[in-house]
Amino acid sequence: MALSHIARLHAAEIRNHDWSDAPFRIDRAGHDRADDGGRGEQLTATETDRIRMNVMWVTAQVLGYQDPNFDVYEFADACGVETRTRSGRLDGGIQAGVRLLNGGYARPGTREYGERY
Repeated sequence: MALSHIARLHAAEIRNHDWSDAPFRIDRAGHDRADDGGRGEQLTATETDRIRMNVMWVTAQVLGYQDPNFDVYEFADACGVETRTRSGRLDGGIQAGVRLLNGGYARPGTREYGERY
């Protein structure tokens, strides 16, 4: 299933952003340490991947709620999040990071399931 246009745009922005100093600064969309000389504290690669994954999950919650055809694995992959285990299987943790019940996403900002919008 192809991602919606809006999901592709979100994924491109998440993938493009340099998350390696996210807890230490506020910055514009598309931040890249190479543009500002890389000053300041920086996360490890693992910590950076965790930030990216959390941003992906928060965005996926909204997109999944809006789009009944949304695929969280396809979106995570497009965001630059690793979606497979070392053995090559889909990582169940990707889907576990969103509030999903019986194929339906919880309404953003709540733990309520049911009608969309």
